[in-house]
Amino acid sequence: MTTAQTAQTAQTAQTEQTTQTAKPVSRTALPYPALLALATAVFVTALTETLPVGVLPGMSGSLGVGESATGQTVTVYALGTAATAIPLTAATSGWSRKRLLLAAMAGFAAANTVTALSSDYPLTMAARFVAGVAAGLAWALLAGYARRLVPAELQGRAIAIAMAGIPVALSLGVPAGTFAGQALSWRVPFLAMTALALGVIGWTAAVLPDQPGRTAGERAPLRRALTVPGVVPVLAVTLLFVLAHTILFTYIAPFLARAGLGGSTDSVLLVFGLASLVSIWFVGAHIHRRLRPLTIGGALLVAVTAGVLAVGSGSAPLVYFAALLWGLGWGGVPTLLQTAVGDAGGEQADAAQAMLVTLWNAAMAGGGVVGGLVLGRLGTGALPWTVLALVLPALAAVLAARTHGFPARRG
Repeated sequence: MTTAQTAQTAQTAQTEQTTQTAKPVSRTALPYPALLALATAVFVTALTETLPVGVLPGMSGSLGVGESATGQTVTVYALGTAATAIPLTAATSGWSRKRLLLAAMAGFAAANTVTALSSDYPLTMAARFVAGVAAGLAWALLAGYARRLVPAELQGRAIAIAMAGIPVALSLGVPAGTFAGQALSWRVPFLAMTALALGVIGWTAAVLPDQPGRTAGERAPLRRALTVPGVVPVLAVTLLFVLAHTILFTYIAPFLARAGLGGSTDSVLLVFGLASLVSIWFVGAHIHRRLRPLTIGGALLVAVTAGVLAVGSGSAPLVYFAALLWGLGWGGVPTLLQTAVGDAGGEQADAAQAMLVTLWNAAMAGGGVVGGLVLGRLGTGALPWTVLALVLPALAAVLAARTHGFPARRG
């Protein structure tokens, strides 16, 4: 080989190496171990939030307060999240995402331990508030964490896998916690949640790739996200939709008891949760191209659920049918709304997510309060009508946000 040929060969090899180095790596496989770790963290967050729903009577007796007051353990949890999500997101924006998630899981372990051991209502409420603060840290980063682990075309599916922890918590966790609370003690499920949170800490530390926080130059005031077209409509839908869902979900046990199905709370929630799993699978498969019709369909199904419960609560088959529709409509909603606000927010996606978390939990707190007032003053029969009065405006807002927020075509 001549010197010229050698030089040409070396130049060709160098060009090929440079091309290969510059070419982006195509990641078509989802990082399942990491996404499942996030899904388990979501499971802990969602089940800690909703567990009092299934053990309300026993918890009420031990704390020496009424069911309506015990229902406020869900409310104060949501208040803790709503009050701290935005300021904590701003204060910890420079933290490593993995470090922040581990801190949140440690908070859940501590709060659930205190809840399980407490017989004092104020102490229990304080522990639930701390759990809500931990949730504020977790919810503000979980969806964004999942998005950053995959390329753009897989982000909807990645969020769906991470958010699958919600329907699993509702379909398996709440019924299992309800059964354990009835068979053993309402304290047992909370102790189990402590053990699970500690397990998630170990799993997360082992398998989850770290993601850096934002540098000082990248941070912007969170309120700037409100000026981005599409963010406000998504937040408005979140507020109405979550408020409607929480009113019914928080007080589903007394609603079923008044309908003569007091011993079927776990099985009704099981139907709801299994349908939610189907919903989140379907949403994950189609969200990339059909975010708008899926959101419209979810709102319609929840509206029909409210209508069926309003007129047919005395019929067990109709109640189970309504639970099925409810799960199909609601299961994919967290994925849909978090994806919609992330898309709309663009460069302000983290700030938009923090606002969504705040409004989500403000709506949950409001749902506990409003539901308690409706239950106390108008009775359980008014709960479905209240849900319907909130879901219909949410549906109208989705339909109106055709250009930004819930566009006909997702970019």
